[in-house]
Amino acid sequence: MDIVVIGAGYAGTVAANRLNKKVPGARITVVNPRGDFIERVRLHEQLAGSGAAARPLTEMLRDSIAVEIASVDKIGDGAVALDDGRSLSFDHAILAAGSIANPLPGAIAVDTWEGAEQARIALAAVPAGGSVTVIGGGLTGIETTAEIAEARPDLRVRLVSETVAGALSAGAQRHIRNTLARWNVEIVADRVAEIDATTLRLRSGTELDSDVTLWAIIAAVPDLAARSGLAVDIDGRALVDANLRSITDPRVFVVGDCAAVPGMRMACATAAPQGAHAADTLARMSKGREPRSFSLGYSGQGLSLGRHDGLVQATDRNDVAQRLYLGGSVASFAKERVSRYAAYASRTGNSVWLNGPKQ
Repeated sequence: MDIVVIGAGYAGTVAANRLNKKVPGARITVVNPRGDFIERVRLHEQLAGSGAAARPLTEMLRDSIAVEIASVDKIGDGAVALDDGRSLSFDHAILAAGSIANPLPGAIAVDTWEGAEQARIALAAVPAGGSVTVIGGGLTGIETTAEIAEARPDLRVRLVSETVAGALSAGAQRHIRNTLARWNVEIVADRVAEIDATTLRLRSGTELDSDVTLWAIIAAVPDLAARSGLAVDIDGRALVDANLRSITDPRVFVVGDCAAVPGMRMACATAAPQGAHAADTLARMSKGREPRSFSLGYSGQGLSLGRHDGLVQATDRNDVAQRLYLGGSVASFAKERVSRYAAYASRTGNSVWLNGPKQ
C-alpha cells in the first residue's frame, strides 16, 4: 500500500508515525516544503527570541518513512504532483496542509516559520523606545503580545483587536488583560484598515505609529484542496465524511485545519487526534474492517503569557468556556506540558483524546 502524507505538522506527523506502526509493509512518504517539523505552538517564542520552534524531521519521523522536501501542486487521480515536476502515486493520501494567514500588506504573519523568523529579525532591529503592534486578539495574538512584552520591556507594545480572548470566560479575560497591563501593553479596541510603512490607519480613522506590525489572525487555508478539485466549503476547507475522507475522493483523507469538520477549532488539540484517526481508519480498512466515525471532545484551552505566567480555561466537550480557569505559574507549567505532549504525540503517533459529546 502506497500512502502519501501531505504536510508534516501535528496532524501529518502523527498520521505517518501511527501508520508506520499499525500498517506493516505500507510505503509511507511525507511531503513537506521544509526539512523541519515546526511547533506552531512555540512560534511566539521563536520570534521573541525566548525559545525555538523547529526540529529536524529526521528526529520526528520513524526511519522507514520516506521524506520528500517539496510543495504539492495538485492532488490528482491516484497521484500527487510536486512543484519540481515529479509525481507520487498513492493508494491513499492524507492531506494535512494546515492553515495560513492573509495579512494586510505591510504586516508580518506570525503563523509560519518564515514569518516568525522575519519577525524575529525585524524586532531585533527596533531600538529601545520603538513600537510594535500585534493585530489579532485570539490566543495566537495574545501569546505573541505577551512574549514580546516580557522579552523586550524597552519597547512600546500594542495589541489591536475589537475583542480580546472573546471565546474565554470573563474571569480568564480579566486575567489576560491584567497580565498585559503589568507589562504596559496598550490594547486598542479597533480594526486595522490599512498599513502605510510605519503608520497604521484604523477603521475609526485613528492613526498609530508602528515600527513592526505583526499579523496574528489565522483564519484561512491553502487552496490545494480546491485546486485539486476536491469539494470545499465557503472557507476553502475540504468537505469530509464521518471518517474524515474527502466526499469527492474517498482515497483522500483530510485532517487538521484544512478539514471542514463541524465544531472543530484550529489547534494541535484538533489536528493530532484527526491525524491519528485517519491512521486508525486506514489500519482497519487494511484488515477488511469497517471504519469508525471520528469523534472528538474538548476539555480546555491553554495559552502562555510570557515565560512565567499562563492561563488554562476549562471547557465542555463542545469547547464552550466554563467559569473555571487557572492562571499564573501553575497554568504556565501546565501549558508547557501540553506543548511538550503535542510534540511527543507527533514523534510517536501515540495520540489520545476524549470522545465528543453525545448527540
